Amino acid sequence: MKIRYDPEVDVLSITFRETTVTTRPLAEGITAEYDREDRLAGLEILDAVRRFGGHDTLRQVVLEGVGPSVRV
Repeated sequence: MKIRYDPEVDVLSITFRETTVTTRPLAEGITAEYDREDRLAGLEILDAVRRFGGHDTLRQVVLEGVGPSVRV
């Protein structure tokens, strides 16, 4: 998974898999990208700073429950 923010155009992109996609609007300024099997491949959010309440929100990413499971 790749999360990218482009401050020049204020777009946040989340890519789950690199593939050829079809884009479908979800809401104004928010699109979903789907692969050939109709699986979600990514999301794109325009005007990200305005939508998320400021630059501070985009400066920190917290991932929970991500990575290999450890069994004891």
